[in-house]
Amino acid sequence: MFRIVKRPFFITIITGKPLERIQSVVGYSSVAAADNLHMGIGKMTLAKDLACLIGNNSIEVDAGKPKSRMELKRYLELRIKKRVKEQYINGKFQGLVSNVIANTKTLQDAYNCIRLNSNVDVAVGNDNICFESMAKELRCGNFDVNANTFSISTKGTRKEVLVLPNLMLKVVQEAIRIVLEVVYRPHFSKISHGCRSGRGHRTALKYVRKEISSPDWWFTVLINKKLDGCILDKLLSVMEEKIEDPSLYCIIRSMFNAQVLNLEFGGFPKGQGLPQEGVLSPILMNIYLDLFDHEFYRLTMKYEALDRDIDTAQRSCSKLRGWFRRHLKTNDRSCVDEEIFNVKIHCCRLMDEILFAVSGSKDVALDFRTEILNYLKMSLYLDIDDQTEIFPCYGPRGINFLGTLIKRRVKESPRMKAVHKLKEKVELFAIQKQQAWNAGTVRIGKKWLAYGLKKVKESEIRHLADSNSVLSQISHLRKSGMETDHWYKHLLKIWMQEVNVKAAESEDSILSKYVSEPAMPKELRNSFYEFQKRAEEYIVSETASTLSLLPNSGSSVKPLIKTEIIAPVDAIKKCLLRYGLTTSKGYPCASSSLILLDSSEIIDWFSGIVRRWLRWYGECDNFSEIKLLIAHQIRKSCVRTLAAKYRMHENEIENKFDTELSRIPSTQDIEQEMVDETSATQAYENDEALMYGISYSGLLLLSLSRMVSQSRPCSCFVMGCLAPAPCVYSLHVMERQKFPGWKSGFPSFIHPSLNRKRIGLCKKHLKDLYLGHISLQSIDFSSFKCNENVR
Repeated sequence: MFRIVKRPFFITIITGKPLERIQSVVGYSSVAAADNLHMGIGKMTLAKDLACLIGNNSIEVDAGKPKSRMELKRYLELRIKKRVKEQYINGKFQGLVSNVIANTKTLQDAYNCIRLNSNVDVAVGNDNICFESMAKELRCGNFDVNANTFSISTKGTRKEVLVLPNLMLKVVQEAIRIVLEVVYRPHFSKISHGCRSGRGHRTALKYVRKEISSPDWWFTVLINKKLDGCILDKLLSVMEEKIEDPSLYCIIRSMFNAQVLNLEFGGFPKGQGLPQEGVLSPILMNIYLDLFDHEFYRLTMKYEALDRDIDTAQRSCSKLRGWFRRHLKTNDRSCVDEEIFNVKIHCCRLMDEILFAVSGSKDVALDFRTEILNYLKMSLYLDIDDQTEIFPCYGPRGINFLGTLIKRRVKESPRMKAVHKLKEKVELFAIQKQQAWNAGTVRIGKKWLAYGLKKVKESEIRHLADSNSVLSQISHLRKSGMETDHWYKHLLKIWMQEVNVKAAESEDSILSKYVSEPAMPKELRNSFYEFQKRAEEYIVSETASTLSLLPNSGSSVKPLIKTEIIAPVDAIKKCLLRYGLTTSKGYPCASSSLILLDSSEIIDWFSGIVRRWLRWYGECDNFSEIKLLIAHQIRKSCVRTLAAKYRMHENEIENKFDTELSRIPSTQDIEQEMVDETSATQAYENDEALMYGISYSGLLLLSLSRMVSQSRPCSCFVMGCLAPAPCVYSLHVMERQKFPGWKSGFPSFIHPSLNRKRIGLCKKHLKDLYLGHISLQSIDFSSFKCNENVR
């Protein structure tokens, strides 16, 4: 057997690490290779050994530096990954339950991963779980899934039941999840972006903006189906192609029969996302929809191969695609006469929300949509909305995807910008003239009223010489003793009823339109309104018609098309209104549901909203509007909530909590927050394959109210936490409807059965829950059963 230790210089070039560090890691790799040899696996090649060396070295951390929880979780998953790789025999993974999952070390690592998700120190002792007995039950097939579940239901006649795993079953699910991730994650397609390392919500939007070039039509597919027997059989048959282990499939079927899988397709488009309690839901959904990804590639090759007018440069990009085109055209003569030009098909999928974009004719898009829907319904047994519409990409409507609105518009050239700038100047000039006209006419109208009142006082209506005037005719309506000012107002009221000015916007408009302008020369009025009409026509005219007035307008420069991703600002404002953070007119107000919390907890709740918005809407083009909402409404609502709590002025609150309120960044600080979010360290902490939905866990949709009462002591309900819970809190789900009419953008849904449930939390995990460092997956609701007498 070779010795890598003798070649330290070569390894130092690859890894870029000091010699002493490399030698220590190489020694570990050599020992591991020797262990594998004794196990009968055989010699490793130099390339494999070096790859193993670099892979292990990537997770090493200097002894003097503390590891972050996500680095520790990656390290634990890589340890399980090594055990899984050892079970790859004859092209399949075999004996994963008996040799990997039912391994005491694997169960311990899975439990530590759960504790890391719960932001619990793994160095602290465990919950007295006997991993040896668990491993023995799994190996013998005696692990009872039903005995390790519990259910929570809503009150009332229409009960909604939620079945949850206890801690022991959660450990088994976590071990199965990591094993399935090792087997399937490297084989997922590039169009899949959900719950994968280096891929997620941001990469999906970046793909839509940058990779989908020149589409003509696009549409989304709405899936709606809960996991049933047909889908489960299809899923297990797919898994049998890579995994040969009946014990694994028996455990999965047992969890399905116990209704603890909580897998439902169609959650993301409805604003629900995956159920918080479904640990296996993301990986199982990705495995199942990977069949769709492969079918999409097959249909893409079929439709793009029928394109006869693709230029030579594009054909040379892929030899495989060109070969496929030639052979498909040879075999499918019926498609030669079809008029399909420049066909290109794109797809982007985040879990079960799918966007398609087609470059070509509408007939091609319709045919492609029909084949996609038929495959999803007939082969994958999913329920599809048949009313899926195809929209043009260049219309004003756009398309909804991932809680955002995606539009395509022409990017302005310098010539267009010059025309639009001229239009803005003309519009500003017209507005200024309109304001000057209104101010002058109002001033004239007020002078007319003052002049009329003066004449009435001078003449006193009963002594008017002209008996045919209107004042003389209605003078008999004046009551005895009525003052002249009062009588004059009465005359104005009669006059307003006569000229029918009830629909006037204000008194100024009455003075301008009905008093001053009728007395002006007709030529003056006509010339002013003609100017305003011409200015308005020029402002609303199309840019193409105005470009003809510019020199060199006949140039053949093609306009640049830009894809815009727009955050639903109106829906967010409705969200703030529904949560009681703003009034009906959009002004920030105090939140009554948060006043009883401590000041630090109130600030943490608002800060959690900001952090999620920075991550979720950071790729949107109208992010400046989101920043204004954060700076003006979220921060102001937090200040007013604290002011209502302490009954102090807002300025005093800002001075008193200046340091704490800095966690809610102002408009100037948000850019720096975005830079910090995209840094290497923070990006590693936000890896969706490690966070598994914690960052966007929908915690914006709940609040906690402290139970101020005598209660017996209890431990923190977070899994793996042994700290005492000084307070008991009641969950308040702010968004309980299952099919919301609008979406807030956060892909998560809190089951209504969790509403009003009481949980014990320590101070640390209460803060983590608000800030989004943990999710409801970390809370062991089975502790509620043990503490249901807490009052």
